[in-house]
Amino acid sequence: MRVCQIVPSLETRHGGPSQSVRALANHLALAGDEVELLATREPGDTAAPAPGDTATVRVFPRVPPRSVAHSPGLRDHLRRSPFDCIHHHSLWLRPLAYAATAAQRLACPLVISPRGMMTDWAWQHRRWRKQLAEWLVHPGAFRSAAGWHATSPEEAEDIRRRGFRQPVCVAPNGVSLPAADRLAEARRAWHGLCPATATRPVALFYSRLHRKKRVRELIDLWLSAPRGDWLLLVVGTPEDYTAAGLQAEIAARQAADRVAACDGTDQPPPYAVASLFVLPSHSENFGLVIAEALAAGVPALVTDSTPWSGLAGAAAGWCVPWTDFSSALSAALAVSPGRLAEMGHNGREWMARDYSWENSVRLLRAFYRELAR
Repeated sequence: MRVCQIVPSLETRHGGPSQSVRALANHLALAGDEVELLATREPGDTAAPAPGDTATVRVFPRVPPRSVAHSPGLRDHLRRSPFDCIHHHSLWLRPLAYAATAAQRLACPLVISPRGMMTDWAWQHRRWRKQLAEWLVHPGAFRSAAGWHATSPEEAEDIRRRGFRQPVCVAPNGVSLPAADRLAEARRAWHGLCPATATRPVALFYSRLHRKKRVRELIDLWLSAPRGDWLLLVVGTPEDYTAAGLQAEIAARQAADRVAACDGTDQPPPYAVASLFVLPSHSENFGLVIAEALAAGVPALVTDSTPWSGLAGAAAGWCVPWTDFSSALSAALAVSPGRLAEMGHNGREWMARDYSWENSVRLLRAFYRELAR
């Protein structure tokens, strides 16, 4: 089957989809489909296929208005290319219009992955812009979709709550278990970048530095009570905030011995130095960093606006309302190091068992073929 995967950006600063969509395309190709992965890039960027790509990767320049990922090169490529199924990831940007037009031309199914953009918080955030995008940036695309892809049952419910009745395939992102030597390499790197991580227990926040993630609220919460010898390590890529700006605020509060903020751009993931992973996000459709932390053997404490209610059942962490996050954090920090390590081991086994790319690809391949009949 000739399958096209489209994501507006493959830049890591744009979060999980830049990694997970690439992995999905490559695993689809490994399973035997003929796969193209299409994306856009900023002018001057030298985007290229990564080592190990099995899908054909094509990245096209953005032109003004670049804020909606407008790319005539991507549009023209879709106009002349044959596909049996087109799968677009994310909403509100111009490539979704190109995907819908191409699917109509080819009489092939269009599958849309909202990628967290239909949660209540995300749907209402800057709502007027999103209404304009639905009317002007990709008019009619939602109605033209043959089906939807959700990465969790919770996201499937979000799609239904918005009134869409097309078929929905629930296929979670896959996650790869990091090898021991990669973890050791990352540990050495972060001991150098933040020496306190070599001698103290670390609670890690690792994600985009976006207000959706409640990063400022987390810092306030951390500083609201004594935390013993624990260090809160905030690592992320700049968005609404920068690591330097957060660190300046932390220093102004005379709290640099309790919280460290670091820019994670071009650095290895810092899971290897953590004893606990924390993500108090307003919303996540999947939360790839949560799965990655678990795969690295780190238990997680997250808000119930992420689709990780299974943490308690897997004995791998806690998923609680934001109103209970403070008490849950205090309780998690009081757990013994041995028990936290055991919970991390449980999480790693859970990821290996239930979150393989092979399983997700099997579900999506069957979905594409059913829609293409």
